[in-house]
Amino acid sequence: MSDSPHLNLPYLEPAQAQKHVTVNEALKALDALVALSVLTRGLATPPASPVDGDRYLVAASATGAWAGQESRIAAWMDGAWSFFAPQAGWRAFVASEGLVVLFDGTAWRDGPKETAASVTASNASIRLRIIETEHTITAGATNSVALSIPDRAIVLGVTARVSLAITGATSWSVGVAADAARYGNSIGVALNSTLNGVSGTPTAYYGVTPLLLTAAGGNFTGGKVKLAIHYFLLTGPR
Repeated sequence: MSDSPHLNLPYLEPAQAQKHVTVNEALKALDALVALSVLTRGLATPPASPVDGDRYLVAASATGAWAGQESRIAAWMDGAWSFFAPQAGWRAFVASEGLVVLFDGTAWRDGPKETAASVTASNASIRLRIIETEHTITAGATNSVALSIPDRAIVLGVTARVSLAITGATSWSVGVAADAARYGNSIGVALNSTLNGVSGTPTAYYGVTPLLLTAAGGNFTGGKVKLAIHYFLLTGPR
C-alpha cells in the first residue's frame, strides 16, 4: 500500500477491505502532526501515566518503549505509542519551554533564538542569534559571566533583567574587559530592573569574550540577573 510523500499517510487501495482501518490510521497521524505541539523534548524514558493525545519529542539515549526512536514524535494514542519521523523544516511548539523548535534534517534545534536573515544556495548565511543565561551574583567588585560573546560575532546589543534584587552595590554596569560599561551603566539593582543596551555601532569580536558586570556604590554581595546577547554571525559556504 502506498503512502503520501510528506506525512506518510496511508492511501486507500481499489477494492480494499476494511477501508475504515486505513482511514483511521491516516486520521490519527493527522491529529498527531498537524499544528504540532509537544509537552517536552527532555524525556528519554516514556512517562508512566500518559494521557491520550500526549505528544513528546524523544530525547537522546531513549529507553523502554521509546528505544531507537530518538528525535521522533511520540504520541500516546488508543493506549499505545505511535512514532512519527520528522522531516527537515518541521516545526513544533514545546510547551514546557514556551519555545518553537525546528527540525533541520538531523536534530531539533531552537527556532526563535536563531533566524537566517539570508542564505545562499551553498548555505553561506547571515544569522541573527540570541543567547542568554541567568547569572548568580558573587561577592566582589566585578563578576565575569559564563555567557560569552562568540568569536566573530557582530554584536547589536545586550539586554538584561534583575531576577533577584542585587545587594551591596547601588547600581551596576555591563560590558567587557576592554570597556566595562559598553552596554550600559547606572543600571538599577531592584527586582525587575532592566537594561536595553543597544550598540551605537555594531561591534565585531575576534575571539570569545565574556560579559563583565561591574558594581558601583559598593561591592556586589548577592542577587541574580538574566542576560541576553543579540548578535549577527556570518557562516561560509559549504
